[in-house]
Amino acid sequence: MGRALIIEDDEDVARMLAALVAREGHRVAICGTLAEARRSLAASPPDLMLLDVHLPDGSGFELLEAAHATAQDIEVVLITGQASLETSIRALRLGAADYLVKPVQPEHLRHLMSRLTRPSRLRAEVAELTETWRETGRFGALIGRSEPMQSVYLQIARVAGSAVTVFIQGESGTGKELVARAVHDLGRRREQPFLAVNCGALSPHLIESEIFGHERGAFTGAERQHRGFFERAHGGTLFLDEVTEMPAELQVKLLRVLESGTFMRVGSTELRQTDVRIIAATNRDPHAAMRAGVLREDLLYRLNVFPIMLPPLRERGGDVELLALHFAQQMRVQEGLIRRFTPEALRKLAAYHWPGNVRQLRNAVQRAWVMSVDGWMSDEWLPPNAAESGADAVAAAAAGAGGIDSLPAPLLPEAGPAEPGRPGWISVPVGTSLAEIERQAIVATYLHCDRHKERAAAVLGISLKTLYNRLKAYSV
Repeated sequence: MGRALIIEDDEDVARMLAALVAREGHRVAICGTLAEARRSLAASPPDLMLLDVHLPDGSGFELLEAAHATAQDIEVVLITGQASLETSIRALRLGAADYLVKPVQPEHLRHLMSRLTRPSRLRAEVAELTETWRETGRFGALIGRSEPMQSVYLQIARVAGSAVTVFIQGESGTGKELVARAVHDLGRRREQPFLAVNCGALSPHLIESEIFGHERGAFTGAERQHRGFFERAHGGTLFLDEVTEMPAELQVKLLRVLESGTFMRVGSTELRQTDVRIIAATNRDPHAAMRAGVLREDLLYRLNVFPIMLPPLRERGGDVELLALHFAQQMRVQEGLIRRFTPEALRKLAAYHWPGNVRQLRNAVQRAWVMSVDGWMSDEWLPPNAAESGADAVAAAAAGAGGIDSLPAPLLPEAGPAEPGRPGWISVPVGTSLAEIERQAIVATYLHCDRHKERAAAVLGISLKTLYNRLKAYSV
């Protein structure tokens, strides 16, 4: 049982809040002015403070500033007539746990109280993670010691304990979902669901139903009621990845949810309440998307309360080797075999510019693992030099040596039969169709990996689903 202090000048609202808080097992005191609240705080600091922003003798922010300046171990929840970006940002900076919008919904308050955590506990957890990072280079599921990543960790630690919306920006493969998960796991909603939805991967015809749900018979094929992401994530966190790919008409509905906390299922006229923390992400420049008409301006400003910029892997220095060793260790645990990088392989990893970022690095390590010889992962199966990658390497080799005949193996298929003693190679005649070359490469790689589909997909650089579809088409 804790002690709660309600600072609210509207007597009816104060009594209602007191009854709801007492129902959760807390002892409750009520103050109607800042002066009364200051006296009560000096006499006996509470565990929880529900604080109205507008009071007869001043602003509730004055008390919040005082509690923040003295590092008092009090959970503070603001009560406001209208939630604005300015209110959210100011509350975040001053350490508020959350805010309630009048009229206060009893269910919302109950869920909020169920996840409150003392600020001292949150600070202790962040301190423990920071110590772990210094020793191991790991911050939760994130890995890296570089200065850009240190800045990311600091921002995660700062924003996680609040309720504000986070907008993560970074290239594909930089780990945006891992950052979203870290914010959730360090926050007050950690015991509640964390759901991720890729707005670009859902069908434009089904995305509204997936996010908001639908009623039975709402459209052809809707044979039963469906709960969308907002309902299933209630009380927790909803991660909207690639939010700039969301259809414009759906952006309007998302904005309404962010502003009012209410939505309707497709085919329904009943308003439903939702209590979720939104974390959005994009691999595009959001302001450029706004200027292009892809992202609504009002939605951008609603999402962009606390932006976190993720650095590309090429700007993270020594993190490349740290990550590569981590992925190799994962393979070691998974396969039960010890395999190490040669010095040449580590140098090549460090020199490459990684346009696909951490995701590409992971795939490259898995490929080198599969193709390793005598327990060593050499540079043979790693990407080309830093100045060249993929098609660029082909073009550079052709231009620099006088044409396609001078391209180095294995960028071109060999003419004639495969040479004995060269396992892991295939041979196709010049003039073979691309479809046939692809078929032979996929099948040969699959067999070389002992029919292990995940390994083969990693070596080929394609998704597991694509590999399944190709093998089914080839009747393998």
